[in-house]
Amino acid sequence: MKENAKKYGLAFLAVLIVLVIAAFCTSADTVQETAWALLPPVIAIALALVTKEVYSSLFIGIFSGALLYSGFSFEGAMNHAFSDGFISVISDSYNVGILIFLIILGTMVALMNKAGGSAAFGQWAYKHIKTRAGAQIATIILGCLIFIDDYFNCLTVGSVMRPVTDKHQVSRAKLAYLIDATAAPVCIIAPISSWAAAVSGFVEGENGMDLFVRAIPYNYYALLTICMMFLLVLMNVDFGPMAIHEENAKKGDLFTTPDRPYGDTTDELDHNDKKGTVIDMLIPIICLVICCVIGMIYSGGFFSGTGFVEAFANSDASVGLVLGSAVGLFITIILYLIRRVLSFNDIMACLPEGFKSMVPAVLILTMAWTLKAMTDSLGAKEYVAGLVQASSGSLMNFMPAIIFLIGCGLAFATGTSWGTFGILIPIVVSAFQNLDPKLMIISISACMAGAVCGDHCSPISDTTIMASAGAQCNHVNHVSTQLPYAMLCAGISAVTYVIAGFVRVAWICLPIGIAMLVLILLFIKKIGLAKSKPEVSE
Repeated sequence: MKENAKKYGLAFLAVLIVLVIAAFCTSADTVQETAWALLPPVIAIALALVTKEVYSSLFIGIFSGALLYSGFSFEGAMNHAFSDGFISVISDSYNVGILIFLIILGTMVALMNKAGGSAAFGQWAYKHIKTRAGAQIATIILGCLIFIDDYFNCLTVGSVMRPVTDKHQVSRAKLAYLIDATAAPVCIIAPISSWAAAVSGFVEGENGMDLFVRAIPYNYYALLTICMMFLLVLMNVDFGPMAIHEENAKKGDLFTTPDRPYGDTTDELDHNDKKGTVIDMLIPIICLVICCVIGMIYSGGFFSGTGFVEAFANSDASVGLVLGSAVGLFITIILYLIRRVLSFNDIMACLPEGFKSMVPAVLILTMAWTLKAMTDSLGAKEYVAGLVQASSGSLMNFMPAIIFLIGCGLAFATGTSWGTFGILIPIVVSAFQNLDPKLMIISISACMAGAVCGDHCSPISDTTIMASAGAQCNHVNHVSTQLPYAMLCAGISAVTYVIAGFVRVAWICLPIGIAMLVLILLFIKKIGLAKSKPEVSE
């Protein structure tokens, strides 16, 4: 505790010294479109890396930008940070729509869990899945289908598939990896998701949803992670600490380590008193996806004669997702009332529960939007764009790989992808928007991939923690077994981004990355690392 306090104190002292230096070197008139305009995001990144806490880091970055803008007038800084920052971004109609969408998602998650639809699906799967590989493939497929939100994924897949994987002797560490690897990596390539909405909100001066869709083929970490899960199961290969856990699981020990906090948990399938059935999970998810797609194309003018692709590209993500999710929520409520799986009072009780579950996401988004507003007011876009234009062409080709690695480091240290999006994406857009649109798409994708990779590896990530809880796995076991897998995909992704910076054709680079992944896994299996001698359980 004392070491942490000392670390935080030194970090904040360093920020104070930097601000004092800036006060003597700048004024409100001279800071515009200079290197000082980059100070707020630099402070936020540095503090996040040192303290591993994103909320205070973002706020200090915001207030630093307000101080620079006001010429270090406290009154002016307060007015700028709150009037032109927090209040402005929260009152923006697009941003409000995104926040409403998140809250509706949280409510639907609470409703489906309360209704018992996921538990019913678990009972069905328990009866129909016959093999160990089948249990893992079913977990992957279910995780990929629940692409609306990573919280929803972690909260659902674990409770659904844990009894099934236990029956087929799949280790809890492997289940936690499959849950985690189908959460953020799937959401970041799904246009109808809270992640797509958040990324779209960080892009200004461009159609955010159109950029998101065009960046999907270049999101190599997410795509390679999904490929890797299937390859591990189909090739029957595991390596590192995961190999030990899997060997012990085949002998009946699902935990490997002496610490097994959920070892005495009663089988949920034998004690499920809920009325829900499989359709109580499937119908809400299907309705949500269909309604959101219809909402998106409606906002893009599809029903006024615009083509489907053009309507989707020109859609307003905020309006479309809010309309679609609201209709999906209404259908879910009517379904549960008609089927009497939940009472009206139970349904209403899920409203505040859903809101509370999304408070961290709402807070990160709001602060990230405000930091973006501060850097915009200082002319950071114009300054960075000027620097990029002056850069040599050869260096520009390596920018996607560099951005990917920066995103990895920042998200790993802070445990959040969304905070990383908020800091990096506006800078990437301003740098490449007018200079090289193609490279902008690749770099945005690299930013998203790096943020997801760092979040995937981070032991303090909320998604990582929820994946451990969903699988009822010791958290340290989950982190230690998952890290080698995530690092392998990260290394291949970095190489692939180097290639993409020169080739700039997604469907050439992705097969190269997949080929590298297959060859490395074959090599691991051949040399016997996948058959490490298992430790004796205690």
